[in-house]
Amino acid sequence: MSKTKINFLALTNYLATKWQVILITAVLIVVPLFPKFPAFRIPGTYVAVRLEDFLLLAVFLIFSIPIISNIKRVIKNNVSRSILLFLVIGFVSLLSGVYLTQTVDLKIGLLHWLRRIEYMSLFFIGFIYISKFKDQGFFNYLIKILLLVNLFIFLYGLGQRYVNLPVILTQNEEYSKGIALRWVPGAHINSTFAGHYDLASYLVLTLPIFISAFFVLKDKMSKIILGISIFFGYWLLSVAVSRISIVAFILASTISLFLLKKYKEIVMVVALSLVVFGTAPDLQVRYKRIYDVIIQKVSSVVVVYAGEDGNVNEDRSTSIRLNVEWPRAIRAFYKNPLLGTGYSSITLATDNDYLRALGEAGLFGLMSFILIFIYMYKKIKTYVFSDNFKSIFIAGFVGSTIGIMMTAVFIDIFEASKFAIIYWTFAGLVIGGIKKQ
Repeated sequence: MSKTKINFLALTNYLATKWQVILITAVLIVVPLFPKFPAFRIPGTYVAVRLEDFLLLAVFLIFSIPIISNIKRVIKNNVSRSILLFLVIGFVSLLSGVYLTQTVDLKIGLLHWLRRIEYMSLFFIGFIYISKFKDQGFFNYLIKILLLVNLFIFLYGLGQRYVNLPVILTQNEEYSKGIALRWVPGAHINSTFAGHYDLASYLVLTLPIFISAFFVLKDKMSKIILGISIFFGYWLLSVAVSRISIVAFILASTISLFLLKKYKEIVMVVALSLVVFGTAPDLQVRYKRIYDVIIQKVSSVVVVYAGEDGNVNEDRSTSIRLNVEWPRAIRAFYKNPLLGTGYSSITLATDNDYLRALGEAGLFGLMSFILIFIYMYKKIKTYVFSDNFKSIFIAGFVGSTIGIMMTAVFIDIFEASKFAIIYWTFAGLVIGGIKKQ
């Protein structure tokens, strides 16, 4: 009888592990690749439930038992605790926004808070998931999955530009209904993502891993495959035309290679990046626009008399941030410095994740958000890098995180679902892997 019970438990664990493998792989594939078509809209709001939400619900339900059974291990981890603290402060801020400052509709604010739980729950899933595998075999598998995803992102982006594959955006309320658009000359390529910033940030997250693997692995076929995938990534970054993401990518790749002690290779990657991105026509236009604005502002003072119009150069993205979005977040912070004015109170975009946290959740919210990265740094700095798959992935993640934190000064990147889901999954896998070691 005892033997039968043991065998039954072993079979249950085996089947659960298989489901976990399938679902975590599905997250890594479906979330980046499936366009953001709405399944149905929530009445009275502009929020839509999408396919990825059902997938994440299934993942959470499957993982709920192993998470609960390992709750002591989860709670003992400082990164886990800081994420939970951030979510608790967000909820208190939401209540404050509803009942104190009266700047938030409860239903809308609650949906925004639940969305953050949805994204960040992938940290705990990744944290528990890594304990099921031998490190090297798992991270080898993970990099292969990412290479496959990168191939399809490239092919779809190519199709958007040359064979009129549909473009699905969520950059405003009308587009978020699932309207299929077509690429037109001069527009950005966003491939399967909801915007070109989302695509570029995803590439900042994954490309440094491929570059690290290219210079660490010795197998010739692996180098060929990785080299082709890196080429795909460079092309996608060029046509996404995200200026800050280009800088973040170069910084992320440099840090990743530095951690792996590939110093000469840093020069090669930086030189290649400057040549590729410096000769991309769309990027030249956008960088020149910034240059023209700076030169005009520092070299001359324009006096405009009544009845005259001055020809003033401006960069539209920068002007919106400086004149509209950032001041709006700061005004929200002034209303309630400790807790902010609640989620959703400063509209859909701030184009600065730190100011967004400050405006919506106040000093407490911003400090708890930054605390997550402080504890991740403290955990990762104990890791000793070597020439293996685990080190490749962790080095790429560290470099990417620093690049993404730079990007977050100009983009609400941690609010972008496709990026945020994959990022927090990676974070859980890295911290769980180091904790396991």
